[in-house]
Amino acid sequence: MEELITGTVEKLFEGTIWAEGPVWIPATQTVRWSDIPNNRILEFHAETGQTREYATGVEFTNGRTLDRDGSVVQCSHGRRRVERDHDGVVTPLVDSFGVHRLNSPNDVVVASDGTVWFTDPPYGILPGTVEGHEGDQEYGGCYVFRFDPATRELTPVVTDLIHPNGLAFSPDESILYVADTAGPDRGSPYRIAAYPVEDGTCGTGRTFVELEDDRPSDGFRVDVEGRVWTSGGASVRVYAPDGGLLAAVELPEKVSNLCFGGPDGQDLYITATTSLYRLRTGTTDCTISRKQA
Repeated sequence: MEELITGTVEKLFEGTIWAEGPVWIPATQTVRWSDIPNNRILEFHAETGQTREYATGVEFTNGRTLDRDGSVVQCSHGRRRVERDHDGVVTPLVDSFGVHRLNSPNDVVVASDGTVWFTDPPYGILPGTVEGHEGDQEYGGCYVFRFDPATRELTPVVTDLIHPNGLAFSPDESILYVADTAGPDRGSPYRIAAYPVEDGTCGTGRTFVELEDDRPSDGFRVDVEGRVWTSGGASVRVYAPDGGLLAAVELPEKVSNLCFGGPDGQDLYITATTSLYRLRTGTTDCTISRKQA
């Protein structure tokens, strides 16, 4: 097995309230991420080392991913929808389940068949929220959905989690991993659940890993060997496909999410409360590898 961690943690930017939703954009060699309470999107340019405001007044965007055409698919708490950003032009993909508005889509992945899978917890509509606008849970739950842009069909695929959050597929897309960040106060441990996937539907889930009460898993990625790289409180943790802990890297503040990037895809970019960090690794995201194949 190759060495998982080959570098040390570098701080690249500081100045957010709650950094989230990083994605690597190969066409521009940039990392794009959200500063949710400040209602803005930032971009770090890997070659220049400079960070700029990509957009402001963005209605509290959160998680994002690349679509197959290179556009960015992102979640909007404020607009209660999943949307597409294509060269700065933002258009809606889906904002309702039947006659009911979505809660506040949080994180998103695009499968190899082009379908869009996303989580829909209530964090952007809760009373007193600074990450959206207060509102009601109109369909009465917090689901993981599969959206087919070709047919416009929206299908619940996971309905048994309390607050589904980060999500990612295994390399062959036979497993969907989903974090539940409801926590002990809501009668559920912080955990990552794993669901078998077949023909666009999910079977019965199981607990992949359970985390400590002070170290929830928020967002994560899966590498080419099927290892799960996840936030875990003020750390990044790496779990084997069987759930065994392989590595842990401590950071000085709470980690929200991460993504692989860089010229060879082996730089891990980490959003952590006020900052963006980078960590050199010996592997890369399974989706990056699949796109380059």
